[in-house]
Amino acid sequence: MDAHIKKVYVPMTETGFYILLCLRMPNHGYGIIQRVEAMTDGEIRLAPGTMYGSLSKMEKDGLIAFVQEQDKRKIYQITKLGEEVLALEMKRIKRLYRSVEEAQQ
Repeated sequence: MDAHIKKVYVPMTETGFYILLCLRMPNHGYGIIQRVEAMTDGEIRLAPGTMYGSLSKMEKDGLIAFVQEQDKRKIYQITKLGEEVLALEMKRIKRLYRSVEEAQQ
């Protein structure tokens, strides 16, 4: 992973995190919006403009890839690079969580 990708994506925005998390299985933008809303019990609602801008940037940067078009919807999936970035972010979040847990003891 090059330094530019690491600098741009770690730490990640919630939008970026949820997009990569959801794209471990192929999905389209609206499907991601619905899945994130369900995963977070409605606490996070991704706006379409934010979603599609993020998808475009992540595709250009190689974190996700277009898989196919289905019913006029573009289906994307996470790439190997995207998995590496997601793993770094998950490691960072786990470290933050451990720090909070230890501070409460």
